[in-house]
This record gives sequence, C-alpha cells and structure tokens, in this order.
Amino acid sequence: MIKYIAIMRYRRLSINDVDACVGCQMCMSACSMRFGEGGFSRSAILVRSAGGFERGFIIVVCRGCTDPACRRACPTGALTDRKGGGVFLNSSKCTGCGYCVSACTIRAVMWDDDSNKPIICTHCGYCVPYCPYKILAMEE
Repeated sequence: MIKYIAIMRYRRLSINDVDACVGCQMCMSACSMRFGEGGFSRSAILVRSAGGFERGFIIVVCRGCTDPACRRACPTGALTDRKGGGVFLNSSKCTGCGYCVSACTIRAVMWDDDSNKPIICTHCGYCVPYCPYKILAMEE
C-alpha cells in the first residue's frame, strides 16, 4: 500500500523588481476591490514615489515576518501568526489602539479610518494578476 503525504505549502506575496514599477497603483486598487471598495482606501499595499518620477517608486507591503513585531505589540491578541509568516487580524478582538502600526518596522500595516482598525496583507495574491509589469508574485 502506498501512503501519500500531503505537503502544505504556504505562499506569500513578493516583489520581483521594484525598479520596473511605474506607479500605476493597479495593485492598490485590486486590493481594495477584494473588500468591494473602489479606490485605494482599503488597500494593504502602498505604492508611493521615491522622490519624483525619475527616482522610481516604493512598494510597501507586508513581508511576512516569521516573528512579527505587529503581533507582539498587540495587547489584545487580535493578531495571530499566519503559517508561512505574517499575521491574520481578528477584528472582533481589535480595540483600534494602533500599536501594530507603530511596531511595524517597514510601515506595512495600513489603517482603515472608517473601522478604526488596521489593514494587514493576508498574502492572498488577489493583486498579483492586476500588475501589468509582473512586479508582484506569489512565492512559496
């Protein structure tokens, strides 16, 4: 009898070549769309200028830390470890203190002013096909 062992692979969002980014912000729009929102207000990704078009763009998104500072800073346990790195948010436990935003060293925890809670990338990959320059990818 042959036994099959299922190997669970965990994927996370990665940035292939930030120098190829033209700042179109399609990834930000796609991320907001997964919440049913238009625009950029609910995006877990931020694309911003590095100081003018000639200097390029900066893509700020959760890097999937294995020991996330944002989780350690949360006093209510609203952030829990995600297998493969990063965190999940249990918004019912979140009090909106903002400690997670302050704790993130790369400033990848965004803020939703409407709910007064953080927006954290879940590494779902929804944004990846929207990037016309293939800058974003999912890696194992």
